Amino acid sequence: MLSELLLKNGNRVFGVEPNEDMRRIAEANLAKYKNFRSISGSAESTTLENGTVDFITAAQSFHWFNQEQTRAEFRRILRNRGWVVLIWNTRKTSTPFLRAYEELVSWISDNRRVRHEDINDHALRSFLGDYRAAKLDNSQESDYEGLVGMLLSASYAPLRGEPLFDEMITKVSELFNRYQVGGVVTFEYVTEVYAGQLG
Repeated sequence: MLSELLLKNGNRVFGVEPNEDMRRIAEANLAKYKNFRSISGSAESTTLENGTVDFITAAQSFHWFNQEQTRAEFRRILRNRGWVVLIWNTRKTSTPFLRAYEELVSWISDNRRVRHEDINDHALRSFLGDYRAAKLDNSQESDYEGLVGMLLSASYAPLRGEPLFDEMITKVSELFNRYQVGGVVTFEYVTEVYAGQLG
């Protein structure tokens, strides 16, 4: 999703994605953009040439990276004084729906989550050097299919056929039916943006 925003702004984008299924979805969704290049790689091994990019963005993913290996790789591919921008959407718990959804996520994940909330100032400063930060309010409406899709895209969600899958679908259906208004539920987020030059 971030790649499309960058492409719409006229940027050339190298989409580095280790997951084959997700990479294929991105390729299908972004095929109309001539400035998009899909790459089978990872943060730790992008396969890009030395000094080829001005900005590196990581949305909802930095907490999965091996930070030492990734920092070395980012230094290698960045042009002089290039920027690294790390972004997360942190769900608020400011409404009854959002609190109930957080309870559902906690029931599903049961310590299986790698959480971006565990990334603190020390970790950010160790990776980015001196950095700039911004926090912005954001919201998203979701119909039932979108809600289920969002939940299933999470790394901690059980897959079809796995224990808890059917119960999870029942619970998310009950949740949607209880809190939907006009066929949608609303997620409220704080979008957190951290930018640095690996100084």
